[in-house]
Amino acid sequence: MNAEKQQLEQQLWNIANTLRGKMGADDFRDYILGFIFYKYLSNKMHAYANAILKPDGKTYKELDENSGEGQKYLDAVRGMSLDTLGYFLKPSELFSEMARRGNAEGKSKFILDDLTKVLNNIAQSTMGTESEEDFDHLFEDLDLTSSKLGKGENAKNDLIVKVLSHLDTIDFRLEDTEADVLGDAYEYLIGQFASSAGKKAGEFYTPQQVSMILAKIVSTGKTNLKSVYDPTCGSGSLLLRVAKEVKDVGGFYGQESNPTTFNLCRMNMIMHDVHYRKFDIRNDDTLEHPQHIEMKFEAVVANPPFSANWSANPLFMSDDRFGSFGKLAPSSKADFAFLLHMLHQLSDDGTMACVLPHGVLFRGGAEGHIRKVLIEDRNVLDTVIGLPANVFYGTSIPTCILVLKNNREQRDNILFVDASQHFEKVKTQNYLRPEDIEKIVSTYRERSAEEKYSYVAQIEEVRDNDFNLNIPRYVDTFEEEEPVDLEAVAKELKALEVEMQETDKVIADYCKQLGIEAPIS
Repeated sequence: MNAEKQQLEQQLWNIANTLRGKMGADDFRDYILGFIFYKYLSNKMHAYANAILKPDGKTYKELDENSGEGQKYLDAVRGMSLDTLGYFLKPSELFSEMARRGNAEGKSKFILDDLTKVLNNIAQSTMGTESEEDFDHLFEDLDLTSSKLGKGENAKNDLIVKVLSHLDTIDFRLEDTEADVLGDAYEYLIGQFASSAGKKAGEFYTPQQVSMILAKIVSTGKTNLKSVYDPTCGSGSLLLRVAKEVKDVGGFYGQESNPTTFNLCRMNMIMHDVHYRKFDIRNDDTLEHPQHIEMKFEAVVANPPFSANWSANPLFMSDDRFGSFGKLAPSSKADFAFLLHMLHQLSDDGTMACVLPHGVLFRGGAEGHIRKVLIEDRNVLDTVIGLPANVFYGTSIPTCILVLKNNREQRDNILFVDASQHFEKVKTQNYLRPEDIEKIVSTYRERSAEEKYSYVAQIEEVRDNDFNLNIPRYVDTFEEEEPVDLEAVAKELKALEVEMQETDKVIADYCKQLGIEAPIS
C-alpha cells in the first residue's frame, strides 16, 4: 500500500511541477488541487451512477441526455446522487469527457468556457439541498480567465488541457474503500506546496509531524470521538489527522477566515471521504464572529496564526469567552484570545491541544494575568511541551504545545516537556522523527519525569515562579562542560612552542639556500 501511495504522490507532484512552468507554486496550487478534486468528484459520480444503472443493463456514459428516456434516468440518478453524494454531474460533464474533448484527435480544442460552466454547475446542482453550504463557491479560485495561465486564450486553454490530459491517465483507485490513498496523496500535495510557499504556508498548513502529536494527545484514552473542532482550521489537516487516531469521529467542525483556504479545507474533507453531513466548516473570523459558539467539543486542536493582531475591543469583556478572565489578550498578540476561545468550546470531558509561540509562557501584563487565572483559579492547564525551533514553514521561532482540560486527573501539578533538542535537521528545516514524536506522546500519557527532558511541577512551584511557564525554569537541560586540565594545557603549549621554533629554523635554512631574507629572525 505504501508503494502505491508513494507512486500516486510522485505522479501528482510531477504533473504539478512540470506543468506550472513559471507560475508561482502558491498560484498553481489552486489549479492542480482544484482539478484533482474535480476528477475525484467525477470518478465518484461515474461509479455511483453506474451502480444505480447496472440492474437495467446500462452505463452512465451511454445515456442520451437529449432523449426522453435518457432524461428519466438522469432525473432518477440526480435525486439519489444529491442525497448520497451531495452533488450531481451529467455524463457530458464528467472529467474524462472534458479531457477527451480538450484533446480530441491529439489536438488541443478550446474547452475553457464549457469547463467553467461545468465547475459552476457542480455547485449549482446542490442549491436547495442539505449539501449546498458545503459546495457553495467551492471552485471560485479556479479562475480559468487568469493571465497567470498564459498570455492568450489559446495558451491558457493549452495549459488546462495538458493538466486534464495528464490527470486523466492516473487511476485514483476509488473502489479501494479500505485505503485513503487519494486523500493522503492530496494531503501530500498540500504539504509540498506549503514547503514551497514560505511564509504564506502557515496560513493553510500544519506540518504532519506536529499534527500527529496534537491528534495523539486529544485522542488519548478514546476509541471514538463525538466531535473534533479547529477554530483556525486552514486546509483541515489537523482535523483529518485526529480521525486517523480513532475508529470514528462523529462530526468535524472548523472555521477559517481565508476564503481560498476555506475552499481547500472543504475539498480536503470530501477527498478524505468525509460525508458532507459529517463536517461543518465555516468561513469567517473566529474571534470576531465565532460560528459554533453554542457548541462544545470533545477534542479541540489548533495552530492559530502566531501573535496575530485582533481588535481587543473592550466590548469583549462581556463575552462569555473572555469576560471571566479579567483582561483581554493584547491587540498585537491574539494568542491567548484564541486559547480562551478554544477553552470556551471545550466539553467537560474533552481535551484541547494548541500550538502557540513560546512567548505565551512568560510574557507579562495581560497575558501574565490570564496565565494566573488559567492555572490558579480555573486549574485547566495540564501540560506544556516545548518544540524545536524551525519546525513550521515560514517561521523559525520556537513554539510550544499547551494541553488544557476542564476536568484534569492530576489537579495538583503540571507536566513540562522539553523536546526542543530532539529533531533531525534537513536542509533549512527541522523535522521531528517518529521516535521524537513517540517520546513526546508517551511522556504525556505516562506523565513521566526524565532528567533533562520532562518534569512534573507542583502548582505551588509554578505559583512561586509567579506563573511563569518558561520551560528551562522546570526542566534543567544544562550540560556541564568537562573540567579543563590546566597542567595538560600548559604542557601542550610548551610542546607547540618547541615545534614552532623547529619550524622557524627549517624556514630560515630554506631562505638562506635561496639567498633571501628569512621572514622570522
